[in-house]
Amino acid sequence: MSTLSILELLKSTSEAPTEAEFITQVQAVKTKETKGGKPYLEWTLADSTGSFTLKVWNNHPQWQATEDIAADTLLHFYGSWTQNKYGIDGQGWKFRFITEEETDAFLAGDPATREKQEQDYQDILDLLSTIKDPRLQALNESFLSQFGTRFRRTAAARKNHHARRGGLVEHVAQMMRSANALGTVYQDINIDLVLTGVLFHDCGKLWENSYPEKGFNQTQTLHGEMIGHIPLGMELVNRLWRELDLSDYETLKPSSEDVRLHLLHLVASHHGELAFGSPTLPRTPEAFILHYVDNIDAKLEMVKDVYQKANEVAPGIYERQFPLPSTLVDPLPKVESQPTTLGELF
Repeated sequence: MSTLSILELLKSTSEAPTEAEFITQVQAVKTKETKGGKPYLEWTLADSTGSFTLKVWNNHPQWQATEDIAADTLLHFYGSWTQNKYGIDGQGWKFRFITEEETDAFLAGDPATREKQEQDYQDILDLLSTIKDPRLQALNESFLSQFGTRFRRTAAARKNHHARRGGLVEHVAQMMRSANALGTVYQDINIDLVLTGVLFHDCGKLWENSYPEKGFNQTQTLHGEMIGHIPLGMELVNRLWRELDLSDYETLKPSSEDVRLHLLHLVASHHGELAFGSPTLPRTPEAFILHYVDNIDAKLEMVKDVYQKANEVAPGIYERQFPLPSTLVDPLPKVESQPTTLGELF
């Protein structure tokens, strides 16, 4: 029997049964009733790669044991699994509590995700090291020094894209790579400001979409719910900025106050539209670049998720997933063979 991550389980199951086992955290437990009045449970199961909902019917052999299962419990499942348009279902499956050794390995994340996030974080550090403005460099170092650990376990969203432990690091790294590439094309932009804006654009999500030190269940805070990540991000930028000693840069142009104001504008405008929660619209080239690399990376991550998880409604056509505007079809593969040169054509 294969041991799979949740993402691998979602990708490998179909209407035909798949024998598999996996370790997961019970993110949420809901008690419901069938139309006939019989109780059943709805468990949200998650690991570092994703999540799904599993229905536990009252005729399950371990039904009585489910009374001991609360949110955040770590379990080892094994059995036969199928997937249809309603999601994943299991036949003859069982569960057990996991050992302390298994807990440590599980919380470290699956090897592929862990390796990717380590590389993404290194890319963030490498790109930030190219910043020439000493004030922005000091601000970035202060943020990562004080909040780096929390940053590395925060999601980029509660759902839709990069909605997993460490997802914000993946999102920020890809945005930085995109912004840095655009900086080689649009050479008049302030790339120092853009890279710093990418780092801070979603920093308020450290209080809106973070995870506990041990677990894959996103926490909710009053600050995150009542204020939201954009105002929280602006407040954090201001707080960290006030802590900096900028006395050596009083004659440096542009002025420190202008740098702070432009950085705040990037955080404030990155959603691009007032209707999407931005208190202002992009008003500088840097703000437009930040908004669009954010939007592109979020959209392409959602597209990737559709190809990995959505059901095919016809060959090569996938069930539409909100908030994408339409159904997706399989993309055109790249040519992998050696291309013919123009000289060989004539």
